[in-house]
Amino acid sequence: MGISDVITIGREALIITMMIAGPLLGGILFVGIVIGILQAATSIQEMTLSFIPKLIVVVVILFILGGWQILTLVEYLQNLLANLPMYLQ
Repeated sequence: MGISDVITIGREALIITMMIAGPLLGGILFVGIVIGILQAATSIQEMTLSFIPKLIVVVVILFILGGWQILTLVEYLQNLLANLPMYLQ
């Protein structure tokens, strides 16, 4: 296993991580910004007002994309384990 193999595995792992976490973090970011603007406009500073919508968005995104996220992760791990003998040479 050379340095290029390690870099390739690490790069692919980071890409898969971004693909899986990106939609969740993007949804939370969008809802957080919208709620922050609404709180600033109305001067309401209730903590649960920002927490509950973010939680709902996470659940909705996981419901919609959860199967794809798991499938993507499983395919990556299967590919990694299938190529493990090649990496260990």
